[in-house]
Amino acid sequence: MRNNFNNLELKIIYSLRKTIALELKQGSLTIRAPRGMPRKEINAFLGAKRSWIEKHLAKMQKHQESLPQMEPFTMEELQQLSKKALSIIPPKVQQYATIVGVDYGRITIRSQRTRWGSCSSKGNLNFNCLLLLFPEEVIDYVVVHELCHRKHMNHSADFYKEIERVLPEYRKSQRWLKENGSLALSRLP
Repeated sequence: MRNNFNNLELKIIYSLRKTIALELKQGSLTIRAPRGMPRKEINAFLGAKRSWIEKHLAKMQKHQESLPQMEPFTMEELQQLSKKALSIIPPKVQQYATIVGVDYGRITIRSQRTRWGSCSSKGNLNFNCLLLLFPEEVIDYVVVHELCHRKHMNHSADFYKEIERVLPEYRKSQRWLKENGSLALSRLP
């Protein structure tokens, strides 16, 4: 569904939540709403948040324009990164899983546009091959972040306390990823 926010794709996800929330990513605006919430209320919420959405869209656009224009990765480069990631990330997962005190399922390496990693409810872990371009402590942070989802499938205070227990300096890596990660993502074909 399209709306009048600069041709953003608008997605509405209904769930058992109590509140409505927005998630703005490159090219899409996701609204998470309580089941049964009328479209009229969602539209009113969007209207009330219009200036916030426009402000953040402008900020995202400015950030995109500030990135140096670099050649996209070739498929061969992405395959090489994925192969290298398969030799580096699983041993890190194994090492940190012991420290976090969790088990895990399958490990998959992908070249994703929007995520550095993910953890399914079954314990399967996905990691972005572009992590291999980053400092080792950033890779470690993403690995620990996903493993901590085995204890907390959310981003609660307890979740971040668990990350901090394992990586007391994790905020530096988190900040580095936020400030530098988009350059690598901008090179995906």
